[in-house]
Amino acid sequence: MAKVFNWQLGRDMDYPYEGSRPERQFCMVMDTNKCIACQTCTIACKSTWTWGPGQEYMLWNNIETKPYGFYPTGWDVQVLERLGPQDWQGDTYAGKTIFEAAETGEVAVNWQPDQADWNHPNLGEDEPTGVAGEETYIPDIPHADMWMYYLQRICNHCTYPACLAACPRQAIYKRDEDGIVLIDQDRCRGYQECVAACPYKKSMFNIETRVSEKCIGCYPKIEQGLQTQCTTVCIGRLRLTDFVNTPDKADARNPADFLIHTRKVALPIYPQLGLEPNVYYIPPIHVPPKYLHQMFGPGVEEAIETYKNAKDDDELLGALMLFGSTEKIIYSFDVRGGVARGYDRKGDELVAVPLREPELVRDFSYPTTLADGTPATGYRHNT
Repeated sequence: MAKVFNWQLGRDMDYPYEGSRPERQFCMVMDTNKCIACQTCTIACKSTWTWGPGQEYMLWNNIETKPYGFYPTGWDVQVLERLGPQDWQGDTYAGKTIFEAAETGEVAVNWQPDQADWNHPNLGEDEPTGVAGEETYIPDIPHADMWMYYLQRICNHCTYPACLAACPRQAIYKRDEDGIVLIDQDRCRGYQECVAACPYKKSMFNIETRVSEKCIGCYPKIEQGLQTQCTTVCIGRLRLTDFVNTPDKADARNPADFLIHTRKVALPIYPQLGLEPNVYYIPPIHVPPKYLHQMFGPGVEEAIETYKNAKDDDELLGALMLFGSTEKIIYSFDVRGGVARGYDRKGDELVAVPLREPELVRDFSYPTTLADGTPATGYRHNT
């Protein structure tokens, strides 16, 4: 095992290969507070990429209701139970990653789902948890202690992918130009080691072609400077496709860096697993912090508080307003004169979005007479 630095854990960790970061790292930021689980993103992804034989069950993008939703069934519960205690000391993870906790002969702590585990992608949909008490509605606290939220999931295109580490054929690789993780279909022999090793279960086996497949980050669109399918179709405008830097190279003018490193409102999912995932979430503001701390690591309370105060923070509000505002990747942004502007890689303006829609109050009075001189004494209907 080599030693690599994982900035999300605040320390070095074990990994089968030497650390090597790409020139740019593809990432996505999701605002969980905006999602209504309409599944438009899921259908867009499926109709684009997984409509062929053997892909019937595959959802490279899926939306699941937490805490009871899973695809495949129990994916995170299974992995967290096998990983054991997960302890944070401040911003540093003191527990073991899935690579460090692996048994002899294994690359990572793993779990292989049964075929039936993939059968119910909408398991637990809209099912809340908590105790409502005698009333289901209290004026100041809607639905009392009950809560649930929607989690948007794609492949995390991790910096230290478990699928890549576990593949005995070295069929999985991480592109240097954008950090997207892909599977070489010619080299793959369908051993499914990647399926077992990926804790997020985003590597899937095609029973017809007998090889593994996964989310490709819509790389044909990324190469053209366009955001992913799931991002551009999202009716809630909750997604942002971008490129993220490490904290030491963060650029506050880059929307992803700004949200992740500067304002720190976007957090990785299960960072304690050790893969340094590159999909980030703005946590739901109504969910118990203890649950969110387990899923997104330390900093949840601060992220929620910062997000709640976005109305008083024009820069943060501007970055959030740019979500879904253009199909092109925004490389930099600024906020001037109450308008958030996004720019392409050359610095040319792509989009301008007002932070607040202007209000116009018009004088209104009832006319005393109608156009034909008839007194306007009420509504008149033609018969």
